[in-house]
Amino acid sequence: MDLDQLDLNPRIIAAIKKAKLNSVKEVLHFSGPDLQRLTGLSGPDVQRLLRAASSHLRGSGVLTALDLLQQQARFPTQHRRLSLGCPVLDGLLGGGLPLDGITELAGGSSAGKTQLALQLCLAVQFPPRHGGLEAGAVYVCTEDAFASRRLQQLIAQQQRLRVDVPGEVVRRIKFSNQIFIEHAADVDTLLECVQRKVPVLLSRGMVRLVVIDSVAAPFRCEPDGPSPAPRAQRLQALGATLRRLSCTFRSPVLCINQVTESVQERDAGPAPGPGTWEERLAPALGAAWSSQLLMRLMATRRRPEEATLAPSGRPGRTLRILFAPHLPPSSCSYTVSAEGVRGMPGTESG
Repeated sequence: MDLDQLDLNPRIIAAIKKAKLNSVKEVLHFSGPDLQRLTGLSGPDVQRLLRAASSHLRGSGVLTALDLLQQQARFPTQHRRLSLGCPVLDGLLGGGLPLDGITELAGGSSAGKTQLALQLCLAVQFPPRHGGLEAGAVYVCTEDAFASRRLQQLIAQQQRLRVDVPGEVVRRIKFSNQIFIEHAADVDTLLECVQRKVPVLLSRGMVRLVVIDSVAAPFRCEPDGPSPAPRAQRLQALGATLRRLSCTFRSPVLCINQVTESVQERDAGPAPGPGTWEERLAPALGAAWSSQLLMRLMATRRRPEEATLAPSGRPGRTLRILFAPHLPPSSCSYTVSAEGVRGMPGTESG
């Protein structure tokens, strides 16, 4: 028992055991006044106990950031990620989606955003040894009906996509039974969903992934008021709720976002001519929303007339990391096929 390893007066140790606290971690679950009430110890004794317990768990010596990086194997839960079901995409994202915080996937129409979200709803159901969290997903639709036919197609193709998983494991998972679908056409319904309904599923361990497709649609449908403040406040309320749920239940949140287009002049060089204007895509909702995010990804699809077709015969698609605290800006190409979204090996760039 680690209590006996604490450098404390035996009288204090005996009081802790008498209060039926069996470990140092249990001691740290209580505040000082609570420990005084449970153990009958004096205030100074409780402070000695808390200092000894925290020092025992922290250990001696100072750890640098490099030390923490090199000790990832000692702390697997802190460094766990939700796999995207593809080694190339997982490599781009450092293992997958972080469990704490909001990940935004922005992009234009037909870039494959919903395809990737559906794939994650299946990937989360795999056991941890195969990159999943062994739980379901809640999928909140705000603009289009849920793509149930495409989901069934992906389920049927899971053994072809997840060649890294034994067939009996794939067959044992009842994918359709663990995806909970909600439609929210306006901001009030969306807020009620994430504040009241989603926490119930998370607290019961039924889901470990929250998807909102898309976060911009209900806010864009709101009538313009005299001031942008109300919309910004509601965006911040949504973001704060999602971040709290993610951190409390260690469950990733994926928010699909629309993009806005602006045409800007680029350097034409010594001989201006056709092609001196270019389109720039920017995620919708502005700074009020982007400040809520942990990581922002951008999915783009080149038009067939603008680029050479990818080797598969499909227009090239690119997934970019625009910002993330733990990753540098980088990108890779990917394809969308019947079995799902696959990154293309050899297309990674920093």
